[in-house]
This record gives sequence, C-alpha cells and structure tokens, in this order.
Amino acid sequence: MALNIPGLVALIVFYAITLAIGIWASWKSKKDQKKGKPSEMIIVGSRNMNFFIGLFTATATWVGGAYINGTAEIVYLPTRGLVWVQAPIGFALSLVIGGLFFVNPMRSKNYVTMMDPLQETYGNMIGSLLFIPPLIGDIFWFAAILASLGATMRVILDIGGYLAIIISACTVILYTLLGGLYSVAYTDVIQLIFIVLSLWICVPFALLNSATENIYYTAAQESYQAPWIGQVQTEYLGRWLDDFLYLILGSIPWQTYFQRVLSASSPRQARLISYLSGLGSFLMAIPSVLIGAVAASTDWNQTSYGLPTPVERGESAMILPLVLHYLCPTYISIGGLGAIAAAVMSSADSALLSASSMFAHNIYRKILRKQATEKEVVSIMRVSMVVFGAAAAGLAFYFHSIYDLWFLSGELVYALLFPQLCCVLFIPNTNIYGSAAGFFFGFLLRLLAGEPSLKIPPIIHYPGCSLVDGVYVQLFPFKTFTMLLTLGTIVAVSYLVAFLFKRNILPRRWDVCSVIKENGAFTHPPCAS
Repeated sequence: MALNIPGLVALIVFYAITLAIGIWASWKSKKDQKKGKPSEMIIVGSRNMNFFIGLFTATATWVGGAYINGTAEIVYLPTRGLVWVQAPIGFALSLVIGGLFFVNPMRSKNYVTMMDPLQETYGNMIGSLLFIPPLIGDIFWFAAILASLGATMRVILDIGGYLAIIISACTVILYTLLGGLYSVAYTDVIQLIFIVLSLWICVPFALLNSATENIYYTAAQESYQAPWIGQVQTEYLGRWLDDFLYLILGSIPWQTYFQRVLSASSPRQARLISYLSGLGSFLMAIPSVLIGAVAASTDWNQTSYGLPTPVERGESAMILPLVLHYLCPTYISIGGLGAIAAAVMSSADSALLSASSMFAHNIYRKILRKQATEKEVVSIMRVSMVVFGAAAAGLAFYFHSIYDLWFLSGELVYALLFPQLCCVLFIPNTNIYGSAAGFFFGFLLRLLAGEPSLKIPPIIHYPGCSLVDGVYVQLFPFKTFTMLLTLGTIVAVSYLVAFLFKRNILPRRWDVCSVIKENGAFTHPPCAS
C-alpha cells in the first residue's frame, strides 16, 4: 500500500484550520481577560461562555475517538452486538443526572474545579489523594485516543502511527496552552461539525457497497457472522448492569464535565447545556452504529482486505477505519479520517485542560504554594500542559495496555471519587475520617477484585466468578458494589467517629483533625488545610 498523498494533504489542512481557530480563540480570550482572573479565564472562561459554544464543546467532549471507534467495534463483534453498546445511552443519562442533581450545587457556589468542594469539606490532604485517580485517568484517556488515531492513520494513510501521535499531541498542546477553555471550546465547534458531516457522508457509501448485505436482514439473521443486534446471556446480566451503571454514574465525577457546566453564565444555562449535550452525544453515535452493522454484514472476501476477517485477525478495534478504507471511495474515506481526527482532538484537549487545571488550582495554589500569584498559577498550568501532554504522547505508543490502564483508572474514579462527591454535596457532616476510610477501603476492595487485562488475579471471588481461558472473570456487579460500600464506609465512619468524640467515648485529644468543636458542632479539618 502506497502513501495516501491526498489524504495526508487533507489532514494537514484540517490540522491547520483547527490550529488557526485555536490561536484566534486565544487572542479573543486575552481581550476578555479584564473581566476576571487570568486563571479562571483559562479554566472556566470567566463563567461567560456563550450558550451554543458551551453546548458544542460539552457534546464534543464525550464524542471522542474512543467513543465513535468503540461503538462501531462493539456492534461488529460477533460476541457482543448492539445490545452491548451502552456508552451512548449511558453518557446521555449521565449528563441528564448531572444536570438534575450536580450542576446546581456546583455552579451556584462558583467552584472553579470539581476538587474545590472536596478540599473545602475534607481539607487539602484528602483532596490531594482524591486528585490522583482523575489525573491518571485524564492522562491515560489522552494517551488512549492518541493511540487510536495513530492506528487509524496507519490503515488509511499508510504512515507511521508515531508521526500521527506526535503531530496531534503537539497541535492540541499548542492551542490549549495558548487559549485554555476558549481555544478548546471554539475548536470543538468546528471539530463537532466535521465529525457529523464526515461520518454521515461515509454511511451511504458503506451501506450500498456490493460486498455488504442488507443490515436490516443481518440484524436478526446470521449471514457472514452472528446477527449484529447481539444478545445478553443470563449469566452476563450482572456484568451488563454493572458496566451500564459505571457509564452513567462514573461519567459524572470528571473535571472535563464540570469544566463545561461551571463555565456557563448561570446555573439554569449550565443545566440546559448538560441536558442537551446528553441528547447530542446519543445522536452522534448513530453513524458509528450503522458502520459497525455494515462491517458485520460484509463479505470481506469480496473486498481488497480479503480473508481472514478483521475479527479473526484481531483487528476489530480498527473496524471503523477499515470500513471507511475498504468499503468507501478514497475521497470519502479521507473525510472519515478527518472525522476521527476531529473526534480525537475534541476529547484530547479537554483531558489536557482538565488535568492541568486541577494541578495548578487545587495542588499548586492550595497546597504547594498558597501565596502564588495569578501569573504564577497560569505559568504552572501551561508547564503542566506540556508535561502531561508529553507523558500522554509517550504512553500512546503502548496501544493495547493503555486502554486497560485508562479503563481501570476510570473504575477507580467511579469507586472512590463519585461517593466522595455525593457526600460533600448531599450528605451533611461527613468528615475527613470517613473520607480517608472510604478511600482506602474502596481502593483495597477494587484491587482485591483483580484485573484480567493487567494479569492481577482476584483475591475476592464474587458470586459468578469463573475461569475463562485461564483468566478469572467477575460476572458479579462488583464495580457498583465497591462504589456503594465506599459510600457506606464514608458515612458510617464519619458519623461513628463524631458520635464517639461527642459522647467522650474517645478522648477529644485523639481528634487530631479537629472535626469536632468544643461545643460539639462540626468544623472543617484544620490539620488537612
């Protein structure tokens, strides 16, 4: 296969347009910096983001490379199918629930990051611990979607994946560093438009290819492989439900989400953005579902790809770019590649801004250097963007393992951070003792459940745990079980410790974090500030 020159030129043009918009947005943000603090301009756009720009950027954040590629892959896999495509509905419900319950208490108090209420309630020591899972998650997320783009470019353009990773990472780092949320938001607009147009243009060509059977027929009838609707076997119902709840609730405690709603001009506008972006992210999955169905309905022997099929070659993760390349005309597949690149960049910049914002605002300013000036915080934020971006680009070369690490870090956010956020927003009088106990207990429970992708055997064998091809698989909904136990531990330990100190069952001098005042009232922990 020769280098695809037209595709390469088209991609360079797209990157140039994206970079130009990012630079223009950074210039615009500097003009508006007089309206607020420079750091808040970068992180939350001085809480004056245009409604439609906010809606576009919130939607684009969820519609990343992993989202559109992963949706097509799950539909295509003979052992999965459409019924296992949970992300579109899961993300949509997550954004609706976030809008209903989480947006108002966060936006009405003018928090800058999602870590602010955690540090406000539990202090900086616990806040720094809780910062670790989302930081790792953002870096691994950035790395995973860069790796996805690199693999895609190898298929369609026949260039080294490392080159695509480096160019994409440098482009994202540059415009995010220059303009912060403004650059991210305005580039998201053009990226989301490009995703919609490019994928929908590709779909008719793939559907009408002579090698493809009618997808309505193959949805329920076996043709070249099992029907693409799929099924959930009885023994897998617990795991299906666990993954679904993980996507719904575990997608809330991320700075990438709160960065969008906290930038809105009012709580009402923030809620609307959350609701409508949920609908938008759901609709954006439709082209990927159709492409996955096409792949499952294709006689690959009639294409230049030939046999064995992608799933037999272990290339199912690349099914979307494979369909674009082998079932669509060259000029159409180039547009599809642009859609994938746009999806990658729309999520990568969000992850980069999220990680650097929390580090500069919650770690550097509140813990490492409390007297830091605005200029200093902005400089640290920009340096951290370069460091985190370079780390993600380096990790992106480990394609398969990085997805596993990202998924595991997401599970830790669900199990450890979501209960903490619920407690500080909705359950009064939880304290640092309960928070610490919940964090370490939840972390231990998650590790003891094992992780097949990292070859960590389970110590706890939940009901339904079975040995499949030499690997233990947990079919019990243990992720949600761990999250609920973490939540229960935080509440129980908080109230138990408070009761013991207030009744003098434990001497007050043991209250090293001073969560109980002399009059028996609760207070914030000075020992952790």
